[in-house]
Amino acid sequence: MKQTAHSHRSSRLPAFAAEAGAVAATSAAPGQGASALPRWDLSALYNSMEDPAITQDLDQAAQQAQDFAARYQGKLAGLSGAEVAEAIRACEAIEETLGKAGSYASLLFAANSSDPAISRFSQSISEKLTEISTHLLFFTLELNRLDEADLAQKMQDPALAHWKPFLDDTRLFRPHQLSDEVEKVLLEKSVTGAQSWCRLFDETIAALRVTLDGTDMPVGDALNRLSDSDRSVREKAGKAVGKVFGENVRLFALITNTLAKDKAISDGLRHYVRPTSSRNLSNMVEDEVVDALVSAVREDYPRLAHRYYALKAQWMGLDKLEHWDRNAPLPGCEDRKIPWDEAKQIVQKAYDGFDPRMGKVINTFLTHPWIDVPPAPGKSPGAFAHPTVPSAHPFILLNYHGRTRDVMTLAHELGHGVHQVLAAKQGYFQSNTPLTLAETASVFGEMLTFQSLLDAETDPARKRTLLAGKVEDMLNTVVRQIAFYEFETRVHDERKSGELLPERIGEIWRQVQTESLGPAFNFTPEYDVFWAYIPHFIHSPFYVYAYAFGDCLVNALYGVFSEGAPGFQDKYIAMLEAGGTKRHRELLAPFGLDASDPGFWRKGLDVISGFIDQLEQA
Repeated sequence: MKQTAHSHRSSRLPAFAAEAGAVAATSAAPGQGASALPRWDLSALYNSMEDPAITQDLDQAAQQAQDFAARYQGKLAGLSGAEVAEAIRACEAIEETLGKAGSYASLLFAANSSDPAISRFSQSISEKLTEISTHLLFFTLELNRLDEADLAQKMQDPALAHWKPFLDDTRLFRPHQLSDEVEKVLLEKSVTGAQSWCRLFDETIAALRVTLDGTDMPVGDALNRLSDSDRSVREKAGKAVGKVFGENVRLFALITNTLAKDKAISDGLRHYVRPTSSRNLSNMVEDEVVDALVSAVREDYPRLAHRYYALKAQWMGLDKLEHWDRNAPLPGCEDRKIPWDEAKQIVQKAYDGFDPRMGKVINTFLTHPWIDVPPAPGKSPGAFAHPTVPSAHPFILLNYHGRTRDVMTLAHELGHGVHQVLAAKQGYFQSNTPLTLAETASVFGEMLTFQSLLDAETDPARKRTLLAGKVEDMLNTVVRQIAFYEFETRVHDERKSGELLPERIGEIWRQVQTESLGPAFNFTPEYDVFWAYIPHFIHSPFYVYAYAFGDCLVNALYGVFSEGAPGFQDKYIAMLEAGGTKRHRELLAPFGLDASDPGFWRKGLDVISGFIDQLEQA
């Protein structure tokens, strides 16, 4: 995730994480040892780190990149529209080769970041990709220097008109483009700059151990106990995790301060107005739209999170909740353990029920070794779907424990996978979806699966458990992510005045948690360091609002579906197939939705509030 310079694809960046803040554990799903759960097979990319095809591909790409620069550098303005289109196709082919190698290294590292050989391989691939990319760097810079009138003339050729979305996206960054020499230095230095700090974070998290009941375990295993039904288990885990992060907080503060300063330097050079502006631009969404989302969610903190957690405290018989109670199961409603095969059936049924075309794609993922399922030492936190490259196929990483929430995560990641498969027809440059829409298919798939489970449940207590679980997931996706966004905003703003002490970062964390979660919580001191394990803050600053954007958007979209809008499935699939060729305004218009409408976000938040209303009446 999953975290960064503008890129046309995420495959050469850290893997796209789809559940912010979730962390892997090492316990297996019920009734199944970790060895019984499927692991992915990456041979669609390469057979191993020693596969000679890797060297062959990169050597060929290096030569092609040098030939490309010799042929086109300094000459784009004099080319015809058809010739520019030919150049874009040639560049795309080289970039896809680099993306393939980068995807393979990224996925290997995600599956086991504690293996020194894999870490070395991942770093060497990153350095090689950067080296080759320096020969291609001139291309988008030179495209952006084309005169508007000249480009408009060239665009009359149908061959170049095909690339309009790519050109539009690229030229959005014209005002922030630096000289070729500076851009080259920034690119070459990135492997020893921000990328190295991100690697340090990943390897540190993977190496940390928490001692609980005399047993040393990975941080993820301890964090998983924060969902245990026994409150004493949750309390011990919460305090032990806080102790470990407290002992390492100076390192995490150094990483955070360094990356924030690095971003501030880059933003200053590129003349971005504020720290989040570059993220918004790469998401193809206006600052005002994001501001409207953040304001709407913050205004609704009391109506949503404050109200729900007051209910939860009442159900648990507590005057105050502690931080280790936030994800606790409800008393008397033990979450049934769901075997992996049953989880597959649940999700398959939900997608089939919506549209057989979607179900067919889902079935491909579930019947092929495209999903890495079991928790394992050194494995990346949480879950993600990685698009890799159109000439291969996406891969999904999970950490499956057999809880209802894990089934929802499977549905979520498969939504990403379907989106990536359907959009692949747009090609490497134009299939990647902006983050604001990248969560649409995933959250929609979660909603389909949730409604399928809810409709099939006849026991009132189980229905309440399912409904409460859905509300908590939505609060984690909307309220918690906007609180994360607020935390990042305040940290980056204060960093402009100097380095932040770990204690100050902790104060900011406590402030946003208190504001968002409300008076039902008492936050003990060790919670002040829980910001340290969120990978999105490190890999992809300001990524997190995309979750809230996607959830509220899907709530509105699902409302249109529930009302029986004619041709909904066809419109929905067409939206996914568009990939990155259209912006949110164009994609939502067929459904009668407009994210720039102030009332749009209210519709999405009303869905969450409506679920809480049902719980209050239960």
